[in-house]
Amino acid sequence: MENTLYFDHAATTPMHPDVIQAMTVAMEQHYGNASSIYELGRESKGLLEEARLVLAKSINAHPKEIIFTSGGTESDNIAILQTAEKLKEQGKHIITTSIEHPAVREPLMYLERNGFDVTFLPVNKDGCVTVEQVKEAIREDTILVSIIYGNNEIGSIMPIQEIGEMLASQERKIVFHTDAVQAYGTETIDVKDQHIDLLSVSSHKINGPKGIGFIYINQSLALPGLLRGGEQENKKRAGTENIPAIVGFKKAVEIRQEEKEKNRTLYSELKKKTLQSLNDYGIPYEVNGSIDNSLPHILSLRFPGVPADKLLIHLDLAHIAVSIGSACSAGNVDPSLVLTALYDENHPAITETIRVSFGMNNHTEQIEELVKNIKKAVAFLSQN
Repeated sequence: MENTLYFDHAATTPMHPDVIQAMTVAMEQHYGNASSIYELGRESKGLLEEARLVLAKSINAHPKEIIFTSGGTESDNIAILQTAEKLKEQGKHIITTSIEHPAVREPLMYLERNGFDVTFLPVNKDGCVTVEQVKEAIREDTILVSIIYGNNEIGSIMPIQEIGEMLASQERKIVFHTDAVQAYGTETIDVKDQHIDLLSVSSHKINGPKGIGFIYINQSLALPGLLRGGEQENKKRAGTENIPAIVGFKKAVEIRQEEKEKNRTLYSELKKKTLQSLNDYGIPYEVNGSIDNSLPHILSLRFPGVPADKLLIHLDLAHIAVSIGSACSAGNVDPSLVLTALYDENHPAITETIRVSFGMNNHTEQIEELVKNIKKAVAFLSQN
């Protein structure tokens, strides 16, 4: 709805008008199959490779290292399952954190059920692991370390640079994967400098279309393809490429790269404004995780004594959209695994937390409306 105040950009983002325009042109004019050798096919192939070049440049990768996928979930699954398949003879130990996105956690649990050993590192009060934790967990049979770049619920940023450097210094090669779905577009990522081997990205988190993403695969890995049936995507992912979505993805990346610093400043200001307004209105609250070491667009708030699900409903009735955790867990009655890892399974914060996440079209004037409605809902729910 046009009158909805949307504060759930960590779940998905509205498409940028320029992205829609670029996709519309592609759908109208560039319908050729990129694998065809005639002119229409060559035009589509050109658009495909232009997009691959833009995406590669955004993370300092080689274009051949960019493989288009359907989004973050597929990219995470490829990174984890195909690394395990390739290196299973060398070892079956994997290191990760206790606050990974389900797209990482579920494939790892699948591998556990099939003979692999996964170490889930606990996080500190800020929702982070340390490079020392990762180093101490390494064994002779460790083949993969998968650490989320920035958490999708509380926004905590992991020490990716330090972990990458530490892994690069090991005598034996250990593959390093990071789920950068939330971080891409706001954080500066350099896969070479940070020694990242595998990286997952999704278009719909940066005002691009849904159903498209990419995985960066370091050329030295030579992972086997997950989908078979064609030569597309460097033989890593068979199937006709979705040119309109890829064109839209490219445009979204170009816009994000150009506006990155401006957006970071704006989102940080919106976060500070929200906290200041909560203080001004005298609303009791707590922040989950760290304010400083977090993604600028994600703010996890606990309102003591107020059920988060009921607060969300009250805000929804006021046409304000927030969330109570990962969008991939919507409708799930189980407690947030991220908050459980941060506290414990019986801590009240688990059922008293909402996530506010900022993005395109948000501005400071909207924060007043958000906080006023939070105050009204908290006052009502505290009495009932």
